[in-house]
Amino acid sequence: MFDFGGVFTTSPFSGLHAWHVERGLDPEQGLRLVFGPYDQDTDHPWHRLERGEVALMAAAEQIKAVAAEEGLELELSEMFGAMGGSDGVRTDMVDLVLDLRARGYRTALITNNIKEFADGWRAMIPVDDMFEHVVDSSAVGMRKPDPRIYRLALDALGVEPAASVFLDDAEGNLVAARALGMRTVLVEDDHTGAVAELERLLAEG
Repeated sequence: MFDFGGVFTTSPFSGLHAWHVERGLDPEQGLRLVFGPYDQDTDHPWHRLERGEVALMAAAEQIKAVAAEEGLELELSEMFGAMGGSDGVRTDMVDLVLDLRARGYRTALITNNIKEFADGWRAMIPVDDMFEHVVDSSAVGMRKPDPRIYRLALDALGVEPAASVFLDDAEGNLVAARALGMRTVLVEDDHTGAVAELERLLAEG
């Protein structure tokens, strides 16, 4: 099972970190204001957006208001461009998933995403060829690290947690998956190590 952003593209968190630095802003403060505590599932506007509870523009206005209270003027429309990954799609990761399917492995995508981005990210990779099931947070009304979203994917594939491997670029999402008994792989900007770790876990059976 795979996350999307940070696995098939460079991490959106890395892109936004660089965006803040280029403008002389505090990236830690900016990421906290935009995303809230990302390793939790709260009522922060971005979390509600990823659960499909609020529209993009409404969430953006709420986030801008929260940032203004801390004296920070955020233009979210500029920031969204930095979230897609500066290097485009990692074609080797796409090829890896296609190869896994050809080898008989069951595959699914578990992504924290928003409705307004759906057409864009789906156009970046051959989703239907890569995954048997796609669990999009904005479509199912729950987001990582809520354990229910992992169970939804596991049930869709019909596999037990211990028989699965989940790849994500956010450690908090992996902690939640491991709590259910899933094996996990952290995907970093240099994702070659993650590929090697995945193959090692698959070889273990």
